[in-house]
Amino acid sequence: MPALLPSALELSLDLLRCPACRMRRLHPDRGALRCPVGHTFDIARHGYASLLTGTRATSGDDAAMVQARDRFLATGRYAPIRQAVAHLAADSTPERGTVVDVGCGTGYYLAGLLDQLPGTRGLGLDTSVRALRVAARSHARAAAATWDVFRPFPIADGVADVVLDVFAPRNPAEFCRVLRPAGRLIVVRPTGQHLAELRGRVPAMVTIDPTKEQRLHRAVDPHFEAVVTEHVEYSTALGGPEALDLVGMTPSARHLSRTEVHDDGLLPDRVTVSVLATAYKPR
Repeated sequence: MPALLPSALELSLDLLRCPACRMRRLHPDRGALRCPVGHTFDIARHGYASLLTGTRATSGDDAAMVQARDRFLATGRYAPIRQAVAHLAADSTPERGTVVDVGCGTGYYLAGLLDQLPGTRGLGLDTSVRALRVAARSHARAAAATWDVFRPFPIADGVADVVLDVFAPRNPAEFCRVLRPAGRLIVVRPTGQHLAELRGRVPAMVTIDPTKEQRLHRAVDPHFEAVVTEHVEYSTALGGPEALDLVGMTPSARHLSRTEVHDDGLLPDRVTVSVLATAYKPR
């Protein structure tokens, strides 16, 4: 357990509130975070805050999935998505802004945004401690903490300029609560063409719900109004290891055996990347 508070966590400490007390601030105390009443939360040696206590994490991301995701994203194959996120966020982020990335995974999209906005700080939330080990080190200004998107966030009201939700579950009411009135929610989700070549050839690949857009609209409409949507679509080449990692980083990895994935000729050498990225403003 570190003796000192990680610098990124210190930078975002004022955003956090005690998950047990809800409204009380947290302060560092001998390698942990503590509220005035005495609720205590460990800071992992990897640098993230362990705020999700007393409940089992819901994430199925195991070490292999996280490693596959980290390797694949490092290739730059999803860089256009990251650029679109940064572009949408830049319009609503002040010089010294705050970004909360819900379901941050390894911190890839948050780190890319922070690279584009030098005065901005970020806080990533995720249930997967394996992913947070990477996220906590993804950027000098990216703090990380364990949390479940479906529970009230351990974050103060109206403190975020941007909330990111990239390929992650959503909690629109909490997104709205933590955003400033002029803030933006940015949601990235796949279209029906996303990775179509993989889904057409690999057994047990998770399909994309054709009603996904309607469900998203019903969920966010009471709290948000869409401002702009960008359609990011392109074809990208895949080497063998990259294709394996692309399958391995998705939920489909839970339903496929290594033999199935490694079959010669099963994995395509090109895939279509197709996502929608929408910026929403609070109602």
